[in-house]
Amino acid sequence: MMMQLYLLKLKHFWFELHQYYHFSEPQKILDKLIAAYSERQRAYHSVQHLYECLSLHQSIQSELNDPSAVALALWFHDVVYEPQALDNELKSAELFEQLMAQDLQLDTIQKIKRWILATQKHALADETDLQFLLDIDLAILAATPERFIQYEQQIQQEYSWVDLEVYSIKRKQVLIHFYQSEPLYQTVYFQKNFELNAKQNLKKILE
Repeated sequence: MMMQLYLLKLKHFWFELHQYYHFSEPQKILDKLIAAYSERQRAYHSVQHLYECLSLHQSIQSELNDPSAVALALWFHDVVYEPQALDNELKSAELFEQLMAQDLQLDTIQKIKRWILATQKHALADETDLQFLLDIDLAILAATPERFIQYEQQIQQEYSWVDLEVYSIKRKQVLIHFYQSEPLYQTVYFQKNFELNAKQNLKKILE
């Protein structure tokens, strides 16, 4: 049931973007994106994550300089996702370029590729739109306690090939890193509206 809702909303978001960019093959590209985010190895980096990111993007568009480019970066930021690979972001950026080369100007392609690559390390950025993109990607940390627990279970599922003891140690390191980041989010908007919830979720799970 939820899946149908996600797909309906995503189709709506995509064709809104199409109104702006006038893609040459909008349905064909949408089908490829949905197929990618529906792959079996995904538990968290799925249609649900894509939907959550784009819904949040809708609500903060007024904060962005180029909301359409941020939306497009969100659509493609996890399009290639193999839990055992280290080059998902690079492959996602390359696929973005491949699918969009004929529809976008070169400077737009270069900018969005750079943004997709930045989602790998989440380093501090000095561009407002990129800061928002990175914060949206981490907004899950500030979700409702129920959704946050579901997220943790989904991440563990994606890493089910790792020995559970090793996974627990590594995952704890990641969560501590998030918890100790001051601030966790890069934009004032997220610091004001998301930071506290995220820190509470992290504190609870670490205890």
